Amino acid sequence: MAKKKILVVDDDPAILELVGYNLSKEGYEVLKAYDGEEALKIANDEDVDMFIVDIMLPGIDGFELVRKIRAIEKYKNTPVIFLSAKGEEFDKVLGLELGADDYITKPFSVRELLARVKAIFRRLSTATQSKEERPKKIIAKDLEIDVEKYEVKVRGKKVNLTPLEFELLRFLAENEGKVFSRDVLLDKLWGYDYYGDTRTVDVHIRRLRTKIEEDPSNPKYIITVRGKGYKFRDPGKED
Repeated sequence: MAKKKILVVDDDPAILELVGYNLSKEGYEVLKAYDGEEALKIANDEDVDMFIVDIMLPGIDGFELVRKIRAIEKYKNTPVIFLSAKGEEFDKVLGLELGADDYITKPFSVRELLARVKAIFRRLSTATQSKEERPKKIIAKDLEIDVEKYEVKVRGKKVNLTPLEFELLRFLAENEGKVFSRDVLLDKLWGYDYYGDTRTVDVHIRRLRTKIEEDPSNPKYIITVRGKGYKFRDPGKED
């Protein structure tokens, strides 16, 4: 099996060396870039399986770099982890809203980073392997989830979701009516709990609602159960 290829983008040589060395030890093929321009060149020349991107880059910052990467067709759904010394809530939310799978604030432990990388790849692998065990389609009123094609349509129109958003929606829909806490969702979908930040779940739920709900402020499909978590509801059964 070919090694997973990870592009690490950071203008700090010490960080690049530390992260690159430890990822290589875990069996990943590591590509390195010191700035956004170099990263984009590598992304176009190679087939990258994951991006680990620092936000505070010279020239093109990490947020803009990820926007440009997402504009490349083959990377629309490729996992991204933001790595940054900036820990403000705004930066974290913005990073996740750009479709990043995770966000790690410096200083960080290598063990934590490796755990998150493994969790993301494990989730993607599990999602691919278990497709045959699931219903091929889930239909709830105007929402159609095609598990086989990895597509979601709302009122017949295709909606673009990241792999994590798709898995979150699928998981909730397959367990219609069951309430899941943020911690359980972190464990089931992100693959970790100790390192997790439950705000990550809230941001992804909010993004998902903007894409599938007619009125995200008054959701019909993904319902918040105060003090408990989230559940999926089929509004068609209530008509």
